[in-house]
Amino acid sequence: MAETNWAGSHTYRSPIERVRSVEHLQELVAAAPRVRALGSRHSFTDLTDITDADGAVLVSLVDLPTAVVVDPTSRTARVTGHAAYGQVATQLQAAGWALGNLASLPHISVAGAVATGTHGSGVENGSLATAVASLDLVGADGELRTVSRGDPDFEGSVVALGALGVVTSVTLDVEPTYDVRQDVFTGLSWDALASGLEAVTSSAYSVSLFTRWGDSGIDQVWLKSRGDRAPAAPSGAVAAASTMHMLDGADIDAVTAQGGVPGPWLDRLPHFRMGFTPSRGAELQSEYLLPRELAPTAVERLRGLRDRMAPVLQVGELRTVAADGHWLSGSHGHDVLAVHFTWVRDVERVYAVLPAIEAALLPLGARPHWGKCFAAGVEELEPLYPRMADFRALRRRVDPDGVFGNAFLDRVIG
Repeated sequence: MAETNWAGSHTYRSPIERVRSVEHLQELVAAAPRVRALGSRHSFTDLTDITDADGAVLVSLVDLPTAVVVDPTSRTARVTGHAAYGQVATQLQAAGWALGNLASLPHISVAGAVATGTHGSGVENGSLATAVASLDLVGADGELRTVSRGDPDFEGSVVALGALGVVTSVTLDVEPTYDVRQDVFTGLSWDALASGLEAVTSSAYSVSLFTRWGDSGIDQVWLKSRGDRAPAAPSGAVAAASTMHMLDGADIDAVTAQGGVPGPWLDRLPHFRMGFTPSRGAELQSEYLLPRELAPTAVERLRGLRDRMAPVLQVGELRTVAADGHWLSGSHGHDVLAVHFTWVRDVERVYAVLPAIEAALLPLGARPHWGKCFAAGVEELEPLYPRMADFRALRRRVDPDGVFGNAFLDRVIG
């Protein structure tokens, strides 16, 4: 039976080998002409697939045991790379520790999320990659090596799209556990957003704004605040009367607790609960991250495209991410606004809309999320990443034969 990604939008074309140990992984990598690693399969494209090499193999580490080992002195935790954030968070919470932020889905693997520049939200919160202190990975020669914060190659090796090796373990910064409350408001107008975007996005530890880009403005504002202090309502918005899902008609049991009741960080920072299908599952997603100071221009341009987007759009989301130094990060060198799109699962119709969105956003410096749907190729992307040439040089040095290459990397990195 053919195996697919989580959304069912991509069927993998190379055989999948479930490795039994790190040593088994090393043997596979050393012997195969092409290797790519599968994580939790939450990418929407051929990012992790190989379609053009005899003897190529996709490796899955899901059979390896999940381990979370905390070092209280360094305030770090070494975790298994294939583990889902929800699994890691549960073990950290039990030991009295926490991560500084989480993405909207706790189902995604640590290694895969970090490698693609995945993020949560918050004006002072960096992407998930900024919590990485070191990586253990199997290189093209089958040898296991470690890259740590402060090493010359570190900032090119974290958000690396799987191009430098197969990550087996990630060491993450941790802190003592804390509580978060989640409050939801409705009815934030475009005018109120335009005059108070910075105030709204700074009003809680993590903020998400959901919209369908119509005249109604921002349909839902999700404010996640550390501690138990209630946030101020955004101008003109009103508190939701009951639990809300950002998708019309979706099961509210799938979303994390709302209503301002404080609870552990891992049960509030994600949008979705670990035991449920995140979002709707059968969907496509796109996201673009652009310099935050250009957010008003981006919003106006996207509002002008609402009629083009409406037939295939389920919901849009606006979040903020703090700048970092990772070479291929969407927030490299800039505090950014992340503009997310949840589409219906119709590849042809969605990709027909993407060029118009990219014509509006890429001139503003917007960078696409590597794990989601986008149309731009290396010619359009290279000017957006000042360290792209440095990344290519690093890749040639650590993987001169292109063992970890594939068609996706050829299109977007060159």
